[in-house]
Amino acid sequence: MSEKKTSVKKKTSDKEKTELLQKKIQKLEEEIQKLQEELKEKKNKLLRAYADFQNYQKRMEKELHNMEEETKKKYLSELIDLHEILQKAYEDKNPKEGLKIILKNLNNLLEKENIKSIECIGKPFDHNIHHAISTIEKNDCREGIIVEEVKKGYMIGDKLLRPSQVIVCQKKKKTKPN
Repeated sequence: MSEKKTSVKKKTSDKEKTELLQKKIQKLEEEIQKLQEELKEKKNKLLRAYADFQNYQKRMEKELHNMEEETKKKYLSELIDLHEILQKAYEDKNPKEGLKIILKNLNNLLEKENIKSIECIGKPFDHNIHHAISTIEKNDCREGIIVEEVKKGYMIGDKLLRPSQVIVCQKKKKTKPN
C-alpha cells in the first residue's frame, strides 16, 4: 500500500508541478504580450517624433529660404534705387549733385545696417582689423603706425566685415659706413 501512496503522491506532485509550470508559462506569455504592446507603442511614438522632426526640418528650410529671398529683395531694391540715381546722374549735365545723392543713400544704407568704416591712419597696426600690404621706411614716424590707407576696412557691429589694407611705418635702418 505504501507504494500506491507514493505513486499517487508522485502523480499528484507531477500534476501540481505541471499546473505550476503552465501558470508560469501563462504569466510569461502575458508579460511577453504586455512588453510587445509597450514596444509597439514606443515604436509608434518614435515614428511620430521622427515625422514631426522631418516636418520641422522642412519648415525651417522653407523659412530660411523665404528669409534669404526677403533679404535679397531688400538689397536688390536698394540697388535698383541707386541704379536709377546713377542713371539720372549720368544723363545730367551736372552729375555732381546726383553723386552726392548716391553717396548719401549709400551712407544711409551702411548706417542702417550698422556698418562703420575703420579709422586707421596714425593708429598702431592691429592684425585683427588691418592687412598690411606694404611697409615704408621713415625716420619721422613711430614704428608700427599706419601711415596710409590703400583700401578702407569695415566693421558690422563689432565684427570685422573687411580688413583695412594699409601701409605701415618702419624705422629706417641705420647703415654702417664702410
